[in-house]
Amino acid sequence: MAHWRDSSRTVRLFFLDFRACFPLVILLFHIRLWTFIFAVIATVFFAALERYGFSLIVFVRWLRAYVAGPRKISQPWWKK
Repeated sequence: MAHWRDSSRTVRLFFLDFRACFPLVILLFHIRLWTFIFAVIATVFFAALERYGFSLIVFVRWLRAYVAGPRKISQPWWKK
């Protein structure tokens, strides 16, 4: 019997997070070689994100901050 405190845990399929297994569900509905390759690559990507402690939202925010660079401009250059 599960305790109510376990309700916040993420769903897992063996050792993978459920977000990493979602591409495999797509593979079940559309069985092709390219779908299999996509599912394997996406599963490895999501598993690597989980391994390094990122969720997908946190990774997208980190990527946006990395692309934007360290310099933040608060005023346009023509108003200086």
